[in-house]
Amino acid sequence: MKKIISLLIPLTISCLAAIAQVETVKTTGTITRTNASGTTTTIVKRTSNIDSNTIVKDSAGVRYAYNEWHNLIVTGKYKLMNQPTDKADEFTLVKKDALEITAMKNFRLPTDESGYIKTGNKLDLFSAKDIAGYKIRPKDLEGKVVVLNFWFIACPPCKEEIPELNKIALRYASNPNIVFIAVALDGKEDLQKFLKYNPFSYHIVDDGKEIAAKYEIKGYPTSIILDKEGKVKLHTTGYGPYTLNDFTKTIEEAVK
Repeated sequence: MKKIISLLIPLTISCLAAIAQVETVKTTGTITRTNASGTTTTIVKRTSNIDSNTIVKDSAGVRYAYNEWHNLIVTGKYKLMNQPTDKADEFTLVKKDALEITAMKNFRLPTDESGYIKTGNKLDLFSAKDIAGYKIRPKDLEGKVVVLNFWFIACPPCKEEIPELNKIALRYASNPNIVFIAVALDGKEDLQKFLKYNPFSYHIVDDGKEIAAKYEIKGYPTSIILDKEGKVKLHTTGYGPYTLNDFTKTIEEAVK
C-alpha cells in the first residue's frame, strides 16, 4: 500500500506509504452575518482532505474533472482556494499572479537531514545490475558524479518527472564521468512493460526495495546527487514544477 501526498503551496508531490492522492488543508477564518437580530461572527477551523473526489470549480462555478485541475496545478500556475464560507470538500481553482509564480520558482523546500542521507556526508554506494545487464560497482563509480533516483511505477509524481530527468541525463550522455542510476521498487518484467512506452534515460535497477530501505528512503521520487568524492551534494523528495531547478547547477559544480 502506498500513500500519495500532494503539497500545493509550494506544489511538491510525493508518494509515501497508501493509496489515494491526498493533501490535508487547514482552513481558519471568520464568517460575519448580519440580520434583524444583529451581527454574529463565527470562527471557522476545519481540516479538509484533497483527493480525486474533491469538488473543484472555477470562479464561475464550472466544475473541473480531477485530471483537468490536477494537470493545471502541476504547472505551478494555479492554486486551490478554500474560504471559510465554502464547504469543506469544495475548492476554487485560481490562477496565480506573477509574484506568486516568481516566489514559487525561488522557493526551496527545507531538506530533511534527519535520516540516513545527509548533505555533505559520504554515501556508500551499492552493487547491482541494471535491467540491461550493466554492472554497477562502487569501485567503478569512484571519482565520478553519481545521480540517483528512487521511484516506482504506481507513483504519479515519479512518472511525471521522468521527461524532465531524461532531458538532464541526455544533456550529459556523452560524459563518462557522470552516471545516472534509477532504483525502482518494481520487478524487471513490470519495468520492461512500462519502459516500452515510457523511456527513462537512467540505468534502471529493478527490485530495489532493499537498497531503498538501506538509505531510509521515506518518500518518492527521491533524487540524490553525489560529487566525485561520493559526498551528497543535493537530495530532494517529491516533484513539482521547479523542484529540479538546481539539478543542472549542482551537477556542473560537482563535475569540476
